[in-house]
Amino acid sequence: MTAKLVNLTRARKTRARDEKRRLADANAARHGLTRAERAALDHQADKAQTHLDQHRLEG
Repeated sequence: MTAKLVNLTRARKTRARDEKRRLADANAARHGLTRAERAALDHQADKAQTHLDQHRLEG
């Protein structure tokens, strides 16, 4: 009949971290793309611009 010991500081920090993660997930779903998706789109746009610049005729 021993009770499980809980470090209250660690439990409080874990609860706060979980709450922040939940809010961040909700904001990400509400506001659009993740950081990785934005980076991939930026990379794709840069690559397309470079491709067009390489095929530009100098007049």
